Amino acid sequence: MRNDSERGAAAVEFAILLPLLLMLVLGTIEFGRAYNAQITLTNAARDGVRVMAIANDPTAAKTAAKNAAASVSTSISDADITLSTNVCSTGNQVTLSINHNLSTITGIAGPFPMTGKGVMLCGG
Repeated sequence: MRNDSERGAAAVEFAILLPLLLMLVLGTIEFGRAYNAQITLTNAARDGVRVMAIANDPTAAKTAAKNAAASVSTSISDADITLSTNVCSTGNQVTLSINHNLSTITGIAGPFPMTGKGVMLCGG
């Protein structure tokens, strides 16, 4: 049979470990969210650069990149998207970069600057 002092000791041990366990869980959530955002930005940059390489239309390329990155943030503007050239000549490379500052859920760290980059040969 347990006495009250053992029950109190368990409560103190739990109180000591709880912040560490919460930090571990929240850190895992933040890392997963940042990793997902990085993959999404990279895929969005690839979608945008594909449009530029095939259609040779910088406005359509930026729109495609913004639409593909909408799950990360709807506030990505044309100023956050950089094209290496506005005219895509066959055989040359074009690069599209998307810059975004990812805010954290917890607010403990961050915001984290992230960049998605896509490179493709012009002319499809």
